[in-house]
Amino acid sequence: MTRISRLKLGAAALAALTALAASPLAAKDWRGWNIHPPTYPNGIALDAFAEKVAEATDGRVTPTVYHNAVLGDQPDAIEQTRNGALDFGNFNMGPMGPIVPATNILSLPFIFSSVDQMHKVMDGEIGQRFSDALAEQGLVALSWFDSGARSLYNTKKPVKTPADVQGMKVRVMNNQLYVDMIGALGGNATPMAFGEVYQSLKTGVIDGAENNYPSYESTNHYEVAGYYSITEHLIIPECLCVSTASWEALSDEDKAAVKQAAVEAAAMQRELWAEREKTSLEKVKGAGAQINEVEDKAAFQSAMDPVYAGFIEKNPELKSWIDDIKAVK
Repeated sequence: MTRISRLKLGAAALAALTALAASPLAAKDWRGWNIHPPTYPNGIALDAFAEKVAEATDGRVTPTVYHNAVLGDQPDAIEQTRNGALDFGNFNMGPMGPIVPATNILSLPFIFSSVDQMHKVMDGEIGQRFSDALAEQGLVALSWFDSGARSLYNTKKPVKTPADVQGMKVRVMNNQLYVDMIGALGGNATPMAFGEVYQSLKTGVIDGAENNYPSYESTNHYEVAGYYSITEHLIIPECLCVSTASWEALSDEDKAAVKQAAVEAAAMQRELWAEREKTSLEKVKGAGAQINEVEDKAAFQSAMDPVYAGFIEKNPELKSWIDDIKAVK
């Protein structure tokens, strides 16, 4: 082989390698977790996030969202994202508490005065504190989704006062704060996987649960638990979180693109969520569910004093965070 032939061969090989590096084979395929169906506000927003990221990075990052919790339940998905087995996910802060203790603040009953106030808190400096706490545990919170206000529903009667919860078996997410919350109302909290709630309500294993309108409607819980009482005791934000390992592998340019896509996805999700709440409410009312306003929420709030006292006793360093959140108007 002549020297010219060898040079041509070397140039061809270099060109082939360069083309390979620029090809889709070199792109990073991100896998993302979502507990909801693709038609849910969260699913629509996450798919939009994935599309925007692929476009903005020219295919260097190509996310795919796996809906309906097909990649595992939420606690498992959080762990998979922390260790890099998954690249991103939309996670509620409720199950995050055992991993990132500071996020338990967001699970305190009545910590937020309204959904709008929650948005203001999480989009500002306080929200960044929670992002920093998550980052220490392998998660980068890029934006905050809405999950509405959670209220009590049950199979027996309207809840108008704390006394109405006395003796009820109420499903809660797996977090001691929720157990304490129901206990403070005189009920018996039952941590349980979300997918088991419908049958448990139907068979009487539990008397009630607590959630927002879209979840109450989309799971058909209104069919078996026809009393929905607007306590709005929990307003829990959700993150669009990326694995630290996946995040750190990005260039600064791609980090900026992914962050912007996440912020836009959150804005979309919040708008879609507000619309979905209205349609879900109309659907369950049309199906015969009894919706009642709780006129004296102050009684429920006062019942939570022991929950706050116990939390602050265990986490005195977080009291200032609670005060700061309450101060946001």
